[in-house]
Amino acid sequence: MSPKQQRGEATVDRLLTTALQVYASSGQQGFTVNAVTAASGVSLGSLYHHFGSFDGLAAALYTRCMGQLFDELTTALTRTRTARTGVRALVGAYLRFTEEHPDAALFIHASAYSGYLAAHADQIRAAKAVMLGGVVEWMRPRIEAGEIAPTPEPLIEALVIGPVAETARRWLSSTYDVDLAQAARILPDRIWRSLRPE
Repeated sequence: MSPKQQRGEATVDRLLTTALQVYASSGQQGFTVNAVTAASGVSLGSLYHHFGSFDGLAAALYTRCMGQLFDELTTALTRTRTARTGVRALVGAYLRFTEEHPDAALFIHASAYSGYLAAHADQIRAAKAVMLGGVVEWMRPRIEAGEIAPTPEPLIEALVIGPVAETARRWLSSTYDVDLAQAARILPDRIWRSLRPE
């Protein structure tokens, strides 16, 4: 990699890291192009060069945070032997990520209600499909073996990740009284019941 490419990657990383810090400290209202460029020391022209727009930066940050989450989910799944222990590991990994990386988790969950991802919806959907692929690939042979009830792939995310994501969102919003440790005890078996064969 050339020095110019290295500088470009370093700039991209600085912008993404700073953007998450700005979002975490200032919320959606304070998450602006001016705030990110001021905090990062990166020019507006450089931000546009690397991301095309502020929405492009937000989409890249969302994809990065989702990638970190799904890396942890996939790693947790690969350490299990049965479908039931896999569900337990996935739930635990998601809730642990939320607790250990609240800034990234907050950006993931709050971004779903923001307008700045809409311009990049196709790109985000494609990236998320790849990330979810690790979970789907882990489940497919277990479905074929009869360990998990046949489930259309688009519903896997809703059944397995949906309840955990909603729990995390409520915990992050601080407007609900959600206990993550209690959720980690209760959710795996409830989710498993929705997946196990009749």
